[in-house]
Amino acid sequence: MALQVGLVGLPNVGKSTLFNAVSQAGAEAANFPFCTIDPNIGVVAVPDVRLNRLTELAGSKKTIPTAIEFVDIAGLVAGASKGEGLGNQFLAHIREVDAICNVVRCFEDDDIIHVSGTVDPARDIEIITTELALADLATVEKRLERANRAARTGDKDVVRERDQILALRDHLGEGLVARTFPGELSPTVTRELSLLTAKPVLYAANVAEDELPEGNHHVDVVRKLAEEEGAEVVVISAQVEAELAELDGDEREEYLESLGLERSGLERLIERAYQLLGLLTYFTAGPEESRAWTVPGGSTAPRAAREIHTDFERGFIKAEVIAFEDYDRLGTEAAARDAGRLRIEGKEYIVADGDVIHFRFNV
Repeated sequence: MALQVGLVGLPNVGKSTLFNAVSQAGAEAANFPFCTIDPNIGVVAVPDVRLNRLTELAGSKKTIPTAIEFVDIAGLVAGASKGEGLGNQFLAHIREVDAICNVVRCFEDDDIIHVSGTVDPARDIEIITTELALADLATVEKRLERANRAARTGDKDVVRERDQILALRDHLGEGLVARTFPGELSPTVTRELSLLTAKPVLYAANVAEDELPEGNHHVDVVRKLAEEEGAEVVVISAQVEAELAELDGDEREEYLESLGLERSGLERLIERAYQLLGLLTYFTAGPEESRAWTVPGGSTAPRAAREIHTDFERGFIKAEVIAFEDYDRLGTEAAARDAGRLRIEGKEYIVADGDVIHFRFNV
């Protein structure tokens, strides 16, 4: 599955710098070249040291990491929900993403004028949240009109669905987001609405280089707001990420160390996105290739097999599973089998993060 994260933010917050850094990072990935699907979509490899180790142990000819797509959402300004800027375009793009990364300006720089005149993360977050909520409110009101007409039949299920939509409309009308709606919606209505404020949110607090890794008082504001809504915060410097994308190997590690960082902001952003969406990684390994696959947490073995090919799910017989830690310690699949660390699992097995799996299936 391809994970899509939409980058949103007001003008001059560093969103474009961060997206360009992501694009460059993808271009530098040795085994997964950056590609552009559309002018505003960048694909970058998800870093995972376990995959590199499996390639080494299995003697694989190729290494294929899983990928994440960053979508640069243009046109988000005050009034975007009413079509200001590139509002309609941004709405179309953002409805397709799995999660939203709100890039918030947390740095002072007199040479980069803020669109609102001052640096104020709380105000900026409110503007973006309000625009998304207003767009959702318009969507729900339109759907409510249809629900009211349908409810005239008196059908109990239809009336119940209308009441759910009405409660959601009132919730959004109070300035609240869909993520905090306490009621229930039918799966059909949820799919139809595809609400923007129902998507999980990750805040990228963009700071100056000398404010890494902890941030500043602006970041504290973002953290407080994020905590109130159960969102994640990553302190990042878009400018630093741009510079890191141009460095290789030892130079990159030395630069990170000088900043007091073990990993880049991009790597931490990807990790938090996976956590936010409840995703995990399993592996396949062999002489031809070692490869990482992304699936939702709680996936059964047949569901995980579907990521490789739908035939694997339909014809699933069993899964031969080795935990990565055992594969790493024992060195080969044969050694794991001999040590009793290779397990035979059936259709009910729930895949764990780091599993190395060989699927058996009927064609």
